[in-house]
Amino acid sequence: MGKFSTTGLIAPLLVSTLVLAGCGNSRLNPFNWFGRSQNEVVEQSTNPLIPTRQGFKRREAVYNGRTVDQITGLVIERVPGGAMIRVTGLAATQGSYDVLIEPENDDELPVKGVLTYTLKARLPARPQGPAATREIVAAHFVTDQQLEGVRSIRVLGARNARSVRRR
Repeated sequence: MGKFSTTGLIAPLLVSTLVLAGCGNSRLNPFNWFGRSQNEVVEQSTNPLIPTRQGFKRREAVYNGRTVDQITGLVIERVPGGAMIRVTGLAATQGSYDVLIEPENDDELPVKGVLTYTLKARLPARPQGPAATREIVAAHFVTDQQLEGVRSIRVLGARNARSVRRR
């Protein structure tokens, strides 16, 4: 018989598409399958992304880090909006983790012009090891508002403290 021709199908398909698109309110027109979008007000009492069951309630974690053995370096770097306090310490044991610079002043307000912090870390029970394996570095951001009236920043360790004075 005859051969199947794709060019014979293209013309009728093109004509039918144009005819259906020309039907403004026809349900056969694929452009009319959904109406125009409408604004709807939704009442939202709780955030749907936060679970409401009591089993998922987040507990406040207690930080049980200990004061790092020695403070070996303290650098204050100017950054937009404040300063970055970068502290290098030497832990008593190797494998320290979850390092934290904890403020000693209430609300991080200076006392007699001094902001005081303590370098803490969680220390596993491991043998001492060489100093290079026990070195830790931590940073803490302080805003310009917190730096008002500050003349010195001090960081405490278990056996020593380091401080930096404002020029």
